[in-house]
Parts: sequence; C-alpha cells; structure tokens
Amino acid sequence: MASLKEMRSRISSVKATQKITKAMQMVAAAKLRRAQDAAMSARPYATRMASVIANLASSVSGPSAPPLLAGTGADKKHLVVVATADRGLAGGFNSGIARAARDRIGALLADGNDVKIICIGRKGRDQLRRLYGPQILETYELSAAKTLTLEFVQPIAKQILDLFEAGEVDVVTLVFSRFRSVISQVPTFHRLIPAEIDAEAIKGAAQPDLKGAVYSYEPDEQSILEALLPRNLAVQILSALLENQAGFYAAQMSAMDNATRNAGDMIASLTLQYNRSRQAQITKELIEIISGAEAL
Repeated sequence: MASLKEMRSRISSVKATQKITKAMQMVAAAKLRRAQDAAMSARPYATRMASVIANLASSVSGPSAPPLLAGTGADKKHLVVVATADRGLAGGFNSGIARAARDRIGALLADGNDVKIICIGRKGRDQLRRLYGPQILETYELSAAKTLTLEFVQPIAKQILDLFEAGEVDVVTLVFSRFRSVISQVPTFHRLIPAEIDAEAIKGAAQPDLKGAVYSYEPDEQSILEALLPRNLAVQILSALLENQAGFYAAQMSAMDNATRNAGDMIASLTLQYNRSRQAQITKELIEIISGAEAL
C-alpha cells in the first residue's frame, strides 16, 4: 500500500489536473460560441451558391457541361480530402473522422481504385499515415491561419483543381464532421468533384417569388458555371472547416467536462483511502503506546 506521503502527493497531482481540465473546458466553451456563429453564418452562403449552381446546371448538360460539374466520365482515380483538427483532447472527434476516412479509402482500394489523400489538420495525417502513408500528398496545418478564411483554403482548392485538370483524379470527396449540436458531430462525406447537387439544401433555401418570370443569365450559363464552380470548391471546403472547428470545440468542452468530473471522483476516492490509512496508522500507534504503558 502507498504511504501517506505518496497518497498526499497523488491527491495534489489530481487536483492540479482538475484545475487544468476545468480551465480548458471554459476556454473551449468561449471559443465554441464564436466557432458556432461562424459555422452558422457560412451555411446560408454555401446553400445559396449551391442553389444558383443547381439552377444553372439544369440548363447545361451533355458535352457543354463544365468538367467540374460533369466529371471525367470515369471513377477510378479518387482524391479523399480528410479534414480534422490539429490538436487532440476532444474525445473521439478526430478518431471518428479518421475512422470514416479509413473505411472509405479501404473500400475504394479493395475495388481496385487509385486513391490519393490530402489531409487538413495534423491529427488526420497522424492517424492515416500508419496505413496509407504513401497515398498522402499534402498536409495543411490549421495552426498556420489565425482565422479560417477563403484565403487559407484557396491553396487547397488550387491543388485539387490542378490535380483534376492534370487528369490525376476523377472524383474528389471531402470528409469532415458536420456540427449538429454540442453533443452531436456527425462524420460526413461530401463530393466536391463532380459537383454534388444537394437537393435538400436547395429545397430548404428561400426561393424568390419570380411571379412567372424565368432566370436570364448574362453571359450564358456555361460561362457562369465555369467561373462559379472553382469558387464553390473553395466555399465548400471553408464551410466544412468551419463546421469542423465548431464540432472540435464542442467535443473538447464535453471531454474536458467529463475529465473534470472524473478527477473530482478520483479525488474523493483517494481522500477516503487516505483518511482510512491515516486512521489505521493512528490506531496502530495508540495500541503500541497503550501496550507499552501496560508492560511497565
């Protein structure tokens, strides 16, 4: 059994850890509010852009459709963009995204497809490189940007476009965690190329009352799509990263709250054990004193 000094040292250590987890919980809660507002603010823009692209895509089909919308006609070369966080201490947030990505990559490889990977966030890279290190082309660290903006995601979008235009990929899929609530973050797959038309998002968007009129585009639909689709690629990546950021802080806040509670339970258990050991030691010393007095 540990000595009283060792038990006091352990209790002090757990109390110090509890203070750290409590402080991290409060910091995550403060950052969550801002991250949640940013994620919610980005959703309407991404949804309206998807709505415009869907309206344009309905008028463009066949050979006249831009490659980013129609694709290459093949699906043997895949690029998987995995978005996680740079840091841990957030429960199963990063592991959930990495597990979903591993399952998708494993299924694609099993079907004989060529798979390449771009990681956004160090945690995704650390977990995927054990199995798929040679397939990882690039890792973008989120700590390189103070705030998530289009300026940060544009190099990522450019690399994806360069790979597509060079014929190295046919399909691009983004894996991230969609923020639903503080206790619910769902690993999600979103196809970037060919552009995925989200019918539900379009249906939920507020549509203007045209009173029987029709859209008239200047220049033609194909020219507008060729300009919008590359920008939409960056917008979708930015929106996913903002969702990820909100989900990360929510998961970290919950994880640190659980850690603080567990530390409190451990302190109570150690204190009880310490008091029992101390009482037993005092009782033993009293017995020795009384026995010695009686022997005299």
